[in-house]
Amino acid sequence: MDLTIILITILGLLVLCLGTTIPVGISLVMVGLGGFIIFTDSPPLKILPNILWNNTNSSTMLALPLFILMGEILFRSRISENLFKGLSPWMGVLPGRLIHVNVIACGLFAAVSGSSAATTATVGKITLPELFKRNYSRSLSIGTLAGAGTLGFLIPPSMLLIIYGIMANVSIGQLFIAGIMPGILIMCCFSIYVIIRCLANPALAPKTEDYTWTQRMKALPLVLPVVLLITFVLGSIYAGWATPTEAASVGVLGTLLFAGFSRSLTKEVFKQALLGSVKTTGMIMLIVFGAYYLTASVAYIGIPNMMTEFIASLGLSSYLLILILTLMYIVLGCLLDGLSIIVLTLPIVLPLIVEAGFDPLWFGIFLIIMIEIAQITPPIGFNLFVINGITKDDVSKIAQYALPSLLLLLVVVTIMTIYPEFVQWLPNMMIQNGA
Repeated sequence: MDLTIILITILGLLVLCLGTTIPVGISLVMVGLGGFIIFTDSPPLKILPNILWNNTNSSTMLALPLFILMGEILFRSRISENLFKGLSPWMGVLPGRLIHVNVIACGLFAAVSGSSAATTATVGKITLPELFKRNYSRSLSIGTLAGAGTLGFLIPPSMLLIIYGIMANVSIGQLFIAGIMPGILIMCCFSIYVIIRCLANPALAPKTEDYTWTQRMKALPLVLPVVLLITFVLGSIYAGWATPTEAASVGVLGTLLFAGFSRSLTKEVFKQALLGSVKTTGMIMLIVFGAYYLTASVAYIGIPNMMTEFIASLGLSSYLLILILTLMYIVLGCLLDGLSIIVLTLPIVLPLIVEAGFDPLWFGIFLIIMIEIAQITPPIGFNLFVINGITKDDVSKIAQYALPSLLLLLVVVTIMTIYPEFVQWLPNMMIQNGA
């Protein structure tokens, strides 16, 4: 049978399953099973337990639930609330004032939570009521939160970077380090945008109160727990003292200690954090297993080789290939969540990227930023629904507020494509240092 017809059939089955209430992980397993049964002579059930064991029984995969637990504890403790109080006095000197707290707080919280939804929800619940109370621009406040909240997927420790590293066989430690510079660039772009908007129209961020240097210095200790967690987790990985899994263990221990010191680690908080971690980890592991099983089915059929040969025969330039993939991921982002985008496209797209001469490490960061864009594009954009739950604004209106953030993310993607060494500089330094 023609491979094109096979590909259309598999995609049709996938769309059919995903269009129902069947969970994504089970849908992937069902389509993979159908591919084995219909298009190959391989025993579909015999290979299933091997894939389950080989791809989930690893020390690297253990980092995932640990980082999820770390984010859950932070989400439910007073550490995140103290972060806002510690940053506010320092933002008053910039045009845009407290709106910058959205950006900085999201960046810092992302560096210890690894989740876009947790970052957006936690920071949004704290900052938005305060910004609205002080008559800050509603569109600018919500738009910057929607965009900056996506940093939970890029700034390490990121759950999606762990998934990508496992599936693409790329060092997770190097991926974590590679996400730092693009993450900082995104934060800078958002802050510059806020400054420009507020210089043009100061009414967007009215002046409400002045802070003395004494107040600023007294606020610094409130930020210290998050800064120390970032230093311990990322510093140990960069220095080569710990693997991502070991660093995750240190992060969980540090989070428990700081939450205890802040007197917000109650028995109920710890119980809810554990339950949230188990639910999230179980969901992700099922999707990852389903993706590996579907990947095995597709590989047996020969679809990745067909796609690679077809794209290679077109003679596309590397920039044109990235443009096509960018458009493809924007469309997919309107239909699928980030994890599904990775597991569904990576087996086919990664060989094309390698064939075109791009570093898989670089592509991992590119892919995560495209997933960040998916977080703020309707109708599936998850950050839009998180903010809707906080503000009760219409989702379409929130998407409109987030449009400038989407465009700024595309600007960062363009810079990364033209200057790939911007992404690879820190990982190369890490290798030179023997980490």
